[in-house]
Amino acid sequence: MKIKYYGHAAFLITSDKGVKIIFDPYESGAYGGQLSYGRINDQADIALASHDHADHNDTKSLPGSPQIVQGGGLKTLKGISVKGIPTYHDPSKGSERGINTVFKLDVDGIQVCHLGDLGHILSEKELTEIGPVDILLIPVGGFFTIDAKEATRVADQIKPKVLIPMHFKTEKAGFPIAPVEDFLKGKSNLKRPGASEMAFDKASLPQKMEIVVMEHAL
Repeated sequence: MKIKYYGHAAFLITSDKGVKIIFDPYESGAYGGQLSYGRINDQADIALASHDHADHNDTKSLPGSPQIVQGGGLKTLKGISVKGIPTYHDPSKGSERGINTVFKLDVDGIQVCHLGDLGHILSEKELTEIGPVDILLIPVGGFFTIDAKEATRVADQIKPKVLIPMHFKTEKAGFPIAPVEDFLKGKSNLKRPGASEMAFDKASLPQKMEIVVMEHAL
């Protein structure tokens, strides 16, 4: 399985059989140019959108005709198990920014979880619904999502083998969110491969959680 990081909260997963899944495609240039990551031109089979904001839901601009998945529920698409777990975009049960869907996928026997714009610490019910996670894609920038401290708590709740931060401040994100370094402070088992794409397989996943900071491709 390969994971490619476009930037912000957008990723491409390619299974060993070549099935392509895009998480949270952003609208390039959204919010008056505050989000200036480049346009996503990869063609996917499946596109997942955690919630209905322009920096996470621009499935209409993707090439081809991917199958769009939003909201909760369990389904199997192209041999991939896709589970949506309803959560909230804020700590006030959605009253500020609405609903957020956490997506959990089984790809080549690897459990991948994308938290979208999660805005709160997870409940026991939500944790049970998510279940075991091998690779966790987690927002860490705060303001619109959980911040560095809360992301650390959520990571402790889920206990993934690999943690990949997302939704943090870069030169292409003009939002008032924090840089990834705020989340990384004091943490060990940190890798910076200097790449926007990495390969993972079940047999070689670490036993102790590794934090992998990927470079944005666009």
